[in-house]
Amino acid sequence: METTVATAEQLGLRPDEFERIRQILGRTPNFTELAAYSVMWSEHCSYKNSIRWLKTLPRDGGRLLVAAGEENAGLVDIGDGLGVVFKIESHNHPSAIEPFQGAATGVGGIHRDIFTMGARPIAALNSLRFGDLSDPRTRHLLGGVVHGIGHYGNCFGVPTVGGEVYFERCYHTNPLVNAMSVGIVEAGGTVSATAEGIGNPVFIVGSATGKDGIGGASFASADITEDSAQDLPAVQVGDPFQEKKLLEACLEVIPTGALAGMQDMGAAGIICSTAETSAKGGVGMRIDLDMVPTRQQHMKAWELLLSESQERMLMIVRKGREEEVLGIFAKWDLPCSQIGNVTDDGMLRFFRHGVEEAVLPAESLVLGGGAPVYEREYAEPAYMQKVRAFSPDSVSAPADLRPVADFLATLPNIASKKWVYEQYDSMVGTANTSTNDPSDAPVVWVKGTRKALAMTTDCNSRYVYADPYKGCMIAVFEAARNIVCSGGAPLGVTNCLNFGNPYDPGVYYQFVHAIQGMGEACRLLGTPVTGGNVSFYNQNPDGAVYPTPTIGMVGLLEDVDGRMGLSFKSPSDVIYLLGHLTDDIASSEYLHKWHRVEHSPAPHFDAAAEMLLHEAVAGLIREKLILSAHDISEGGLFISLLESAMAGGTGFSAQRPDDGPRPDAFWYGESQGRVVVSVAPDAAVAFEARLTGGKLPFRCIGEVTEEAILVDGADWGPVSDWKRRYDDAIGSRMGAHQPE
Repeated sequence: METTVATAEQLGLRPDEFERIRQILGRTPNFTELAAYSVMWSEHCSYKNSIRWLKTLPRDGGRLLVAAGEENAGLVDIGDGLGVVFKIESHNHPSAIEPFQGAATGVGGIHRDIFTMGARPIAALNSLRFGDLSDPRTRHLLGGVVHGIGHYGNCFGVPTVGGEVYFERCYHTNPLVNAMSVGIVEAGGTVSATAEGIGNPVFIVGSATGKDGIGGASFASADITEDSAQDLPAVQVGDPFQEKKLLEACLEVIPTGALAGMQDMGAAGIICSTAETSAKGGVGMRIDLDMVPTRQQHMKAWELLLSESQERMLMIVRKGREEEVLGIFAKWDLPCSQIGNVTDDGMLRFFRHGVEEAVLPAESLVLGGGAPVYEREYAEPAYMQKVRAFSPDSVSAPADLRPVADFLATLPNIASKKWVYEQYDSMVGTANTSTNDPSDAPVVWVKGTRKALAMTTDCNSRYVYADPYKGCMIAVFEAARNIVCSGGAPLGVTNCLNFGNPYDPGVYYQFVHAIQGMGEACRLLGTPVTGGNVSFYNQNPDGAVYPTPTIGMVGLLEDVDGRMGLSFKSPSDVIYLLGHLTDDIASSEYLHKWHRVEHSPAPHFDAAAEMLLHEAVAGLIREKLILSAHDISEGGLFISLLESAMAGGTGFSAQRPDDGPRPDAFWYGESQGRVVVSVAPDAAVAFEARLTGGKLPFRCIGEVTEEAILVDGADWGPVSDWKRRYDDAIGSRMGAHQPE
């Protein structure tokens, strides 16, 4: 069929991009070829509107073994001949349309990115954003997404060990579903996503190919509306049991040395995996689409190329080793078919029924090759004037702080996510986690060693909305603080950058400044960015979602016995507050939800003070001078104290110092760089001696009690009452949407 500019625009390509394709090919592309470019040059695959800034992030150094972008996921050395592989990605648009399958296939896809490198996934995390929980649509989306994540992870056999869930009106139409996977690989056990060896056979393995997911990459690169349900064919369908077999088969075939390369078939399916592996190896491929196993009849060439059917891999097998590979996949009862061969001319040639349907230079399709790179205009959003205009003097502290505490403890953003995590199996599979003493970051034992990994996902998007640069720095530092408070040393970062339409100058301003803040924070912490994902076009009818650069971070504990929990241990233990006291209430849940102030600056943040805090907490843990550590984040000091008390089944008595900040700022402000620790009474002298004379402020603010919650001398009731309300807050709002 003859294609025109109108055809290109229908496929999501711009007129100038259509002309560029004509110049590359030296002719007008046919429909199959144009469809291939439409997905490969989509934002989702090409990063055409983001790569200019992504390249400014620190992409090597530290223990990093593979520079960002070189492979499917980051690879970091953890010693003892082992590496940790980790990555986070989004599945936002599919989850908005079909929440169960959208979330489930997001989990499946991120795990494939890990085991396609030869690593065994040991843990999963997620970061989820939804609209107002009082809205029926939000409850529908939350129920479907959580069920999808739990179903896929539980069946696949990898525990979901942590994550975060936020609720804000701006996510009503466009929820965010970010999934992270962490795996372990032995040195020398990795396989590259590279095609090499002229004449080597090319295989497709795993599930048969169907029409589900066609155009998913383009779908992820367009604005979404409540009418997008008509786009249901763009949502993939997952089978976790098939993926489990695929995992085991892949991890069995890799050590044989029979593979020259392997690539997951995620976004854009066959066209993406063949193009990326060929371009990376400087080779081409001749592919016979008739040999692709299908589950639907009469599929056209472009449908086969663009299908995003799940649980599939592309393998480049060393010539002469075909039977060995076929035998392993037969053992696991998985389809395994040779569909072509590696060629020496850099061209991708696709045949269907003996007809050459497409001839494309592999290099022209991929990032860093022929794919376009843009630098968009950006300008400060108008709302920033309102942010700067905020004065804390315009907000009076309530005479009675108790109702505020009750309100905050049951806010969905703060309250227990028990309704969510009880649907996840945190102990399934090979990981060994302990839930007896929760910590700021989940800690997973590395089997066969004394080592453990601490891992977390973090981003307070309202901070980023208020100040993209500082807010993104805070996200990185909070992730590091959570890992340090759990006994780990931060190793590296993966990111999932969720923003609105990049053609909006205000949105692009948020993106650019968030990237700059992330880069600065990562350089200070020595945590290179190992890779990640950009998700633009996250919009609701009133505009973009909050800018949400989710940070996934992994840290190392050399000895699992060095882990630190957040729970208070025994009555009479002494409670200390580490970090600076400020009058800051900006962007807090208290200010935003109680006082309904939409625009205020990001909270107080001092990177140098944060570094001192991390160093001090790490030393206190190492020297066994503290019994618990819990950072202060959403809800402020009171919520941190309450969470430590509830986790330990104790109460607490705490007092605001006479020279302290205004009462609401002291108890509910979210000023950064603060940690609550508890100390045994007989260790208090040594604890204070360890910190006295240093630059890190600290002060005793109270002690652990049997069960009473005492605030400034007032009895606020037993911890059991608080825990009941805190635990039931989301479940009671979900009502009929109970876990399945």
